[in-house]
Amino acid sequence: MKGTIFDIKRFALNDGPGIRTTVFLKGCPLKCAWCHNPESISSVIEEFIQVRELDGQRFESTQAIGEFVTSESLIEEIAKDKEFFRQSGGGVTFSGGEPMLQLDFLSDIITKCKAKKMHVVIDTAGLCKQSHIEKVMNQVDLFLYDLKIIDEEKHKTYTGVSNDVILKNLEFLLQNNANVIIRIPVIPGINDQEQDIVKLEQYLSDKLEYIKEIHLLPFHNSAESKYRRFNTGYSFKGVKSQDPRDLVNLKERFERKGFNVKIGGM
Repeated sequence: MKGTIFDIKRFALNDGPGIRTTVFLKGCPLKCAWCHNPESISSVIEEFIQVRELDGQRFESTQAIGEFVTSESLIEEIAKDKEFFRQSGGGVTFSGGEPMLQLDFLSDIITKCKAKKMHVVIDTAGLCKQSHIEKVMNQVDLFLYDLKIIDEEKHKTYTGVSNDVILKNLEFLLQNNANVIIRIPVIPGINDQEQDIVKLEQYLSDKLEYIKEIHLLPFHNSAESKYRRFNTGYSFKGVKSQDPRDLVNLKERFERKGFNVKIGGM
């Protein structure tokens, strides 16, 4: 079976426990204003003109974003790192984009990973049919679930979509005792205001016993260079990356509610 990916990152340390290989699948139904992987949004393979200047001369080359891979070739690549997984308690993480968009391919490659006894993580924003989650849920060891904004209208404004399905799918996973870590990207001026934090606390408070951890992800501006490279407008141009220490107060606030909270990934 074939799927479309745009990157494979080896020796990843923030995408689940241990040393991991993270596979980035192409395509996402959200259009977050702060998206760190703009090359992931389109589900098709794209081309862009890369421009380099050397000694006053301008050189242009056509670069592809994304590639087709078979699940057979992909599992061979992932399996090269199996010894690192074994020694560190790591495994493979499927991210994106939104990996749940390529359900059949994702399910096939997960089955192959589990046949080799690999630990499997899915990093998802949860915008998919519940039946998609049901299909893979029992083979996934951990869901990293991105929770961005609780207010529905504000969510629409900054991601282009409603969060109704996202919240329902999170509740479905929790009610079925799935292993879930909530990941909250903290975006300056967007979801870090008092009213946003209060709504988040209210939403999560009755789910405390089901939530393993909350990870607060500081905003970083590393994507700005990507937007320049792809000649795409960036809403957060010039916004400084957050210092993780800036989120200590927020971390302590959720901890007082009883949550286990980390700043950053794993």
